[in-house]
Amino acid sequence: MTRFISGRTPTTNAEAFERALVVTPGGVNSPVRAFRSVGGTPVFMASGRGPYVTDVEGTEYVDLIGQWGPALLGHAHPDVIAAAHAAVDRGLGFGAASTGEVELAELIIDRLTSSQPAGPERRAIEKLRLVSTGTEATMTAIRLARGATGRPLLVKFAGHYHGHSDALLSEAGSGLATLGIPGSAGITPETAAQTIVIPYNDEEAVAAVFATHGDRIAAIITEAAAANMGVVPPKPGFNKLLADTAHAHGALFISDEVMTGFRSTPAGWWGLEEREGVPYDADLTTYGKVIGGGLPLAGLGGRADVLDLLAPLGPVYQAGTLSGNPVAVATGAAMLRGAGPETYEHLPRVARAIGDGLSAALSVEGVEHVVAWAGSQFSIFFRADAPQNYAEAQAQATWRFGPYFHAMLQHGVSLPPSVYEGWFVSAAHDDAAIDRVLAAARPAARAAAAARPAL
Repeated sequence: MTRFISGRTPTTNAEAFERALVVTPGGVNSPVRAFRSVGGTPVFMASGRGPYVTDVEGTEYVDLIGQWGPALLGHAHPDVIAAAHAAVDRGLGFGAASTGEVELAELIIDRLTSSQPAGPERRAIEKLRLVSTGTEATMTAIRLARGATGRPLLVKFAGHYHGHSDALLSEAGSGLATLGIPGSAGITPETAAQTIVIPYNDEEAVAAVFATHGDRIAAIITEAAAANMGVVPPKPGFNKLLADTAHAHGALFISDEVMTGFRSTPAGWWGLEEREGVPYDADLTTYGKVIGGGLPLAGLGGRADVLDLLAPLGPVYQAGTLSGNPVAVATGAAMLRGAGPETYEHLPRVARAIGDGLSAALSVEGVEHVVAWAGSQFSIFFRADAPQNYAEAQAQATWRFGPYFHAMLQHGVSLPPSVYEGWFVSAAHDDAAIDRVLAAARPAARAAAAARPAL
C-alpha cells in the first residue's frame, strides 16, 4: 500500500503543491486556489494574524482575500479565538439542538431590524435556519421557493455565483469564469432548463422574462451586490425593482448576502439600501462567511410563513448533522458582537485608501483601469469604465491581471488569484498594512503596463 504521509511538514509552496497533487484533484479543494488563471505555484498558507497571512515558506503578506469575507475583524482575533476555545472545551458537536444556535439567530435577526426616523420598524428576516455552507443555503432557498409557489422555474443573473448546486451553475461567474468553464459537466439538460439566465442590471430583461414566464417562475435570485465577476453593484433601486416585479407575479425574491452580509453595514447590503432610501423586501435571504466567524456556517432567513414550510413544520425537507455546529455559532456570535459602529466606519476608509492608491499607481503607468466599489468590497477592472453586467466585466484586458497579481505577491500582498473576484479588507488593516500595500503599487502597476496578450 502506498504511504502518502511523509511525516514532514512541507517547507516550500512547490513541495506542498506537489504533495497535494498526489492526493487531491488539482492539488486544491476549491478551484480558484490552483492559480490556473494567473499561473505559477499556488501559495500554501500556514497562519494568519490581524491583516497578515504567512505561507509555509515563512513569507508574510498583507491579506486582501480575508478568507473571501469572514475575516471581518482580521485573522485570529482574540475574542473570536477565545470563543472558539471555550466552545471546543464544551464539545465539538452533539447532533442535537443547542442554545448557541438560538442566540446566534437572535443576534442576526436583531441586526437585521431597523427603523427609519419617519417609518415603522422593518425586518429583513423573521426566522433563520442555520446550515453549513452558502451553497447549502441558496440550494435550500430555491427548494423552498418552489415548495412555496408550486412553480418550477428560477431566474438568475449572468455572472452571479450562488454556490455549486446544479440549478445555479449557468453563467455563474467567479470560479467558472476564472477557469474558462461555461457551465459544469454532470448537470442534466432538464435541470439546466429550469434556470433562466438574464443580464444583470437590465430592467427590460427582468420585465421580459416575467412577461413571458411569470406564472411559472418560482423565484428570482440575485447577489445583493455582485462580487463574483469582480465587484459590480446593483443600479440604485434595482433590488427593489426585482422584489416588486417578483411579487407582482406571485414569485419570491431571494437576496444572496453570503458575500455582502454584515460587511457594508451592521445589517448588510439590505441595511445599506434601507439607509439610502431604496428599501426592498426579500422573501428569502441567504447569509454565510461572517456569521461563522471563519468556520463553516451559513443561514437561510426570511418571512416566517415561508420558513415554516421547512421540516419539521412543513413539507420542504432540509437537514444537516453539522447545521448549527456549537463551535461555529460561538465564533460567529463573537465576530458579530465585535463588529461595532467603528468597524463599519473603518472598513470603507481602508478600502478607499488602498483602492485609490492602487489606482493612482496604475494611472501613472498609463494602464487603463477602473476601481469598482460595493460598500467596502472593491476590485480592479482593466477597462475604461465600471461594468454593469457580466458581458462588460469580461470585456477587459484580463491578460494584465496575472503579471499584476504576481508582482503584488512578490512585494508582500496577497490578492485573490482571479480578476473576477472581489477584494476584502478588515478592521485589523491599519496604516502600516495600507503602507505596505501602497509600496507594492508601483512595481505591480509597471508589471501590468508591461504585460502583453497571449498570441
